[in-house]
Amino acid sequence: MARFRARWWFALALVAGVPSACSSANDSSSTSAASNAAFPVNVLAANGPVVIPSEPKRIVSLSPTGTQDLYAVGAGQQVVAVDTYSTYPPQAPRTQLSEASPDVEAIAKYRPDLVIVAEDNDHIVSQLQRLQIPVLSEPPATNFDAAYREITQLGQATGHAQGARPVVSQMQQQIAAIVRSVPRPKKPLRVYHELEANYYSATSRTFVGQIYSLLGLENIADKAHAAGPYPQLSDEYVIASNPDLIVLADTECCKQSAATVAARPGWRNIAAVKNGEVVPVEDSLASQWGPRIVLFAQTVAQAVKKLEAKSG
Repeated sequence: MARFRARWWFALALVAGVPSACSSANDSSSTSAASNAAFPVNVLAANGPVVIPSEPKRIVSLSPTGTQDLYAVGAGQQVVAVDTYSTYPPQAPRTQLSEASPDVEAIAKYRPDLVIVAEDNDHIVSQLQRLQIPVLSEPPATNFDAAYREITQLGQATGHAQGARPVVSQMQQQIAAIVRSVPRPKKPLRVYHELEANYYSATSRTFVGQIYSLLGLENIADKAHAAGPYPQLSDEYVIASNPDLIVLADTECCKQSAATVAARPGWRNIAAVKNGEVVPVEDSLASQWGPRIVLFAQTVAQAVKKLEAKSG
């Protein structure tokens, strides 16, 4: 379950002077209308080369990040259905569709001319291809460059290449400004990122882990003797690692908070708990890799600056 959440829901006051990251994702009218791009368009997605024969008019997204990206580039009016986890933007036509248990007949009822998925699921891709429905697999990004490529690709595939460019440019500028705003810690600051209350975490090999690295934090999950980018840590390991900052990305799924963390046996002695540095975030902000990831980076940056101010 934790691995599923990490791969699927992989993501707030703004940093002064940094423009909002929400506007482009929430308002499809804020970007240019569909360009007069020549179709067919050839796209090299994770599931191989895909030909989009004409400008898509009925898009189904089974990817929360894909949904976010589609609206950001200006293709929101072309979206006719999104999966149950696509909670942003709020006006997206949310349904009971799910890539976790895909139902080709249910998808086909929406008469899509393009389907976006977040996993390279050979079964669902082949079934939709047999129905002559183009499918783009846009898997979880492991770094910002991959996230930018997916936004660009979705812009090209939907006729909104011009709309994708400012989205990527704005994200790049915002992330750079956030990193510049955070002073390098005087001493290494340790962070524990919690995906679920059973101590699943994320290493620096993940998208969210890269954000911690950019902000100069030491990720305690990196030294855990556990396989994979999303290791399950132990209670004892987290306590012994004594993180200076705890980020809870399980506030919605698992109802975790600073209070529930402090109530765990032995956790009151952890530096982050003693000093009030337990930061709750919206689950999806920390595990999706679209434009709203900027909001997550801003939240972590503010926590780091607060820590540095205390130590200074």
